[in-house]
Amino acid sequence: MDINLAQLKIIEITEYENNLFLRDEIPHSDGVELYEKYKTQVDIEFPSYTTREHWKLKAKGWVGYIPITPEFHLKINPKVPIQNLFGMLEYAYKLKGFRFLEGLMDCESLKDFYNNLAQILAHKVLERCRKGLYRTYLPKTQQLSYVRGRLDVQQVIQKPWNVKLKCDYEKHTADVKENQILAWTLYIIGRSNLCSERVSPTIRKAYHALQGLITLQPCSAKDCIRRQYNRLNEDYRLLHILCRFFLENSSPIHEMGNYKTLPFLVDMAYLYELFVAELLQKNAPQGYFFKQQHSIKISQNRHFSIDILLCDAATGKTIAVLDTKYKVPEQAENIDIHQMISYANTTKCTQAYLIYPKNLTQPLDIQSDKIRVRSLTFCLDDNLDRAGQTFLKNLFLLISQNSHQ
Repeated sequence: MDINLAQLKIIEITEYENNLFLRDEIPHSDGVELYEKYKTQVDIEFPSYTTREHWKLKAKGWVGYIPITPEFHLKINPKVPIQNLFGMLEYAYKLKGFRFLEGLMDCESLKDFYNNLAQILAHKVLERCRKGLYRTYLPKTQQLSYVRGRLDVQQVIQKPWNVKLKCDYEKHTADVKENQILAWTLYIIGRSNLCSERVSPTIRKAYHALQGLITLQPCSAKDCIRRQYNRLNEDYRLLHILCRFFLENSSPIHEMGNYKTLPFLVDMAYLYELFVAELLQKNAPQGYFFKQQHSIKISQNRHFSIDILLCDAATGKTIAVLDTKYKVPEQAENIDIHQMISYANTTKCTQAYLIYPKNLTQPLDIQSDKIRVRSLTFCLDDNLDRAGQTFLKNLFLLISQNSHQ
């Protein structure tokens, strides 16, 4: 659907900040649409006496772009410097080090980053199509007028009058999950209305190159993780990393008449967790390693997941539990402290750390029986690699002090 850019209105807010707008700046029906569909991501107060007849919007830790209607869009800017946001995305999605990303850090907005990454994915899909899509053998059962593969003799005996023969065989096909992920991701990108006129034709071309060969099947970000690769499909590893980025940060399609919106929204708390874990894994000092999203079963139907474990490389023993908190309260919340004590007890370690993007006004350092819970800062305002080294230095200084007590 073509949108008249002259009629398009975009309002901008910044995450975790109260943003005020005059009553006539946001159409009432659009405010209702925003409230009904995105109240999880954005707090919205309608114009009233208490708001002095202003709209009051506050993004709750999400950044990105929401096309509410064809004429009215909401842009949510991050509190962190935009280049650091890109750096976090690079680490979190294991993109750091790829040469094709060198120009990506020059983007001026998250939407530009989205466009450039979408174009890279489309070009790489087209490149793979030219070389030939990955194919494999899939088991198939079908009623045929001729024998193919293994004949179901039992059925022939039971129904000798049936001219169709039930055969089990293997079909060599490109219509496999590896390619279905690509097709679905390109479909999602195409429906987003976020691609520029420069990028959209390439997205359509890549999608059409898969049409007819690949069934359009809904895929999730989880489908892109822990896939098996071999010499025939090793280049799909990067393609699926890119697909994960788009699928993980795209919300479900909402119907609004003939207009379908597909917002691009990044959960900053989740991104912060992924980023910190990945950077620590890549920079673990000798003799240690970090585990990410360690799942622990506490009963038959209940389990919890710990953000990060610091472990001894020689013994595998857990030394400390770490949990990221993408918020900056004056002091650590009691529920978070109790959670860390529970994590430490479960993993049989004595040290627990709550990690914040900025220093707390009241730093945390408490002792509960043998367990010590402290706060640490992994700053997002500075150079990310330098911030990572500072964090590691402070962490292992505390680890060392604790072991000598």
